Amino acid sequence: MDTILLRILLSTIVVSLLIFMILLIKKLFNKHMTVKANYHIWFFLFIPILASFFPRNYFGPGEGTQYVKSLLFFHKEAESKSERTNGLDAAQAPNTGLLHDFTVSVNKSTPDFVYHTFFTVWVIGMVLFIGFAVYSNYQIYQMKKSAAAVKNHKINELLEECKKMVGVKRKIRLRETSLIASPITFGIFQPYIFLPNKTREACSLNELKYVFLHELHHHKSKDVFVNYGMWIFHIIYWFNPFVWYALERMRIDRELACDASVLNLLDEKGYIEYGHTIIRFADKKYKRAFEQFAPGMGGAKKQIKKRIQSIATFSGDSQLLKRKSKIICVVFGIFVLFTTPITTVIAAPDDVFHFSEKNTIYEDLSTYFNGYNGSFVLYDASKKQYQIYNREMSEKRVSPNSTYKIYSGLFALESNVISTNNNELIWDGKVHPFKEWNKNHNLSAALRSSVNWYFQNTDREVGRKQLQYYFHKVKYGNEDLSGNLDSYWMESSLKISPIEQVQLLHGLEGNEFGFKEENIQAVKQALLIDEQKHGQLFGKTGTGMINGKNVNGWFIGFVYKGDHRYYFAINIQNKDGQAKGTKAAEIAKQILHDKQIY
Repeated sequence: MDTILLRILLSTIVVSLLIFMILLIKKLFNKHMTVKANYHIWFFLFIPILASFFPRNYFGPGEGTQYVKSLLFFHKEAESKSERTNGLDAAQAPNTGLLHDFTVSVNKSTPDFVYHTFFTVWVIGMVLFIGFAVYSNYQIYQMKKSAAAVKNHKINELLEECKKMVGVKRKIRLRETSLIASPITFGIFQPYIFLPNKTREACSLNELKYVFLHELHHHKSKDVFVNYGMWIFHIIYWFNPFVWYALERMRIDRELACDASVLNLLDEKGYIEYGHTIIRFADKKYKRAFEQFAPGMGGAKKQIKKRIQSIATFSGDSQLLKRKSKIICVVFGIFVLFTTPITTVIAAPDDVFHFSEKNTIYEDLSTYFNGYNGSFVLYDASKKQYQIYNREMSEKRVSPNSTYKIYSGLFALESNVISTNNNELIWDGKVHPFKEWNKNHNLSAALRSSVNWYFQNTDREVGRKQLQYYFHKVKYGNEDLSGNLDSYWMESSLKISPIEQVQLLHGLEGNEFGFKEENIQAVKQALLIDEQKHGQLFGKTGTGMINGKNVNGWFIGFVYKGDHRYYFAINIQNKDGQAKGTKAAEIAKQILHDKQIY
């Protein structure tokens, strides 16, 4: 839930800043931009939404984005201060063979119901706005059914002449209805121009000409289509007052741009007549909901006043002014295109790994997961085949918790913080919730007892920059170390999917990453859990505890069986606080046994 809110928050900030920048540019460069450019520059507001459709890795993460993430409040929950030494907040699962599954609770400062409340309010607002949009379009549908076709030959001939003047070749349906007080236009696939009843009697052919020119320019500029885009924008950001203001300004600029297009087709005498035609429809537009979706000739008095002032001062755009407008828009466009992908990457949830291997068997192992949401991934290296239970959860990235310590230890070895012959760290005397932690530890013992302080110390020695390099080198999940350095792996920023866990284990065991062989062997030896006549089992558990509840249990590892190598990962989740790493290991060992692997 907090990931969705992060996306909403960041995109709202980006959109608000863009609105401010557009308004500033319009104010500073107003005399250097055409009327059309003043309208078209608003289109850059849609880029943040369009950018969200691109894959995250299209842009590629950088250290800068990770730094910005670290400044946001969503990851502050996982600081080391959250680790309580109170026994009520620390859990020790019962040992299973050589498995020791110790974990401490990460205490979220913001209760989940706060996130749910904000999210619910946002969704309710969107539903209401969607309902308004549906109702408005229903009104349009009803009006189309009840409207009468204009059969006057002169008026239809006039419309065709105006189409040639504007350069519109599509068929435009001309209708008359009593449901409107001002001409409007709509229809993306079947364009319509609607006239109020008695317009033919009240307006001269010359005035109708100006009406047609105005409405046809709306069609030519795809303003009806833009209107729907504006409403999608409005629905998403309904809570943002800056968006309301921006869209209102955009509508005004749209009418000014449309007026300018018409004036470019007229002589100076026509300017005055066109202005009088607009005044005729002042304050006769916003009477029905659907007219928010249908641009038209009329408008509120304040809008009409601005349009008349613009007509009074109108002069054709010089080539220099057009060039200036293009330069301003191009420069601003480059800036937006450069910054929006960065914010998109920051806001990207990174919570799904897109798996595309074809040699995969999807199987039903639900009987093993009684009471748990879970996934199981097995890779048979000999057959180069995956066996997956619950594809959705197998692709979903979650916190690795203590399973990350496999790689933390390896990176410490690679950085020479510790070595294969000298990897014992001295306990500083601080009392921890588990007696197993309150003593000196070497790498093997630290992995077996999942000693937090050992790996926190080595991580500090390696440093965030070097750790980021290693996590990027092995492509570890979302590679996000923006959380606190002592706890980024504990229900915080770093996340990985079960499929990725398996792929990494395969790469690690085969040393595909080019690490020192002696370091790989040292880590592997520390992961050895059990050895039988026909095989060996290597593995590491991990448990995520939030507010005293075990919500995320891992067991990952690999099996040697003769010349065969099997790599596996299991993840279980449970809101009742029973999702422990040892429980995950129990389920995994049963599955491996039934598959006659171990």
